[in-house]
Amino acid sequence: MKKVILAGGSGFIGNYLSQYFWRKGYEVVVLSRREISVKGGVRYVKWDTDEVGSWKTELEEAFILINLSGKSVAVRHTDKNKVDILNSRIESTKILNKAVSECENPPQFWFNASGATIYKSSFDEKRDEYYTETEDEFLTDVILAWEREFFGTEIPNVSKIAMRTSVVFGKSGETYQKLNKLAKFGLGGKQGSGNQIMSWIHIEDYARIIEFCVEKNLKGIINMASPNPVTNTEMMKTFREVNNVLFGIPTPEWMLVLGTKIVGVEPDFVLKSYNVVSKRLPENEFNYKYPTLRQALISLK
Repeated sequence: MKKVILAGGSGFIGNYLSQYFWRKGYEVVVLSRREISVKGGVRYVKWDTDEVGSWKTELEEAFILINLSGKSVAVRHTDKNKVDILNSRIESTKILNKAVSECENPPQFWFNASGATIYKSSFDEKRDEYYTETEDEFLTDVILAWEREFFGTEIPNVSKIAMRTSVVFGKSGETYQKLNKLAKFGLGGKQGSGNQIMSWIHIEDYARIIEFCVEKNLKGIINMASPNPVTNTEMMKTFREVNNVLFGIPTPEWMLVLGTKIVGVEPDFVLKSYNVVSKRLPENEFNYKYPTLRQALISLK
């Protein structure tokens, strides 16, 4: 039985992936800071990023390692939170690099989370893996440092893939639940100008991309994004239509800035335009199960 290791796999994406691979017949082990032995057929092993501990033995002869560790960026970017956001990503990646390097039979594939917000914002031109201009902002600096740490240690016989992830839609995902609720209650109008573009991916396609990269032995940067990003106006309209709601009250920019400040997140997540797609996946003939937002949202009802 092949083994999949998920580091920091107790969140929305990690929980989905652990069940997805377990149902596929893999042995699944989640490296977690909490003491949980077995849950839903998945085994949990306690770890921390301070030093290589007994958890390293789980990496021996594993097939896939997926690192999703890192403090959520959906918080106010205070000085303290900035330090925590950066350090949580660097430290987990660094200790895994050390542990994997020490393995006699390391994981064959290592997928490390990364961010699609690295690319320079755009309202018209799509950004793919070959685009090199970056946004001049805090999260870009985090992603660049994160990927330097990840790729900085070459490990023989380990294929490394950085997953530059756009917004992931899934039933238990916070973003999907919030937007769906807004639409249901008649508050699903455009946000700000409505012209800003949002890149997204269905959680099932996210998992399928990991399988595909293994099958094709892909390495390097992969944009985890659907082929059809949408404007904010289109996105909210689709949420309303799927919920059979005829209208949605728009939210002006000043109200968004105030609202995000109250709930403790940055307004850029809603107001900036991230027009990100993948070129490497179509080049290698990956077929999306949910290429359009409508298909994705209908599947989540």
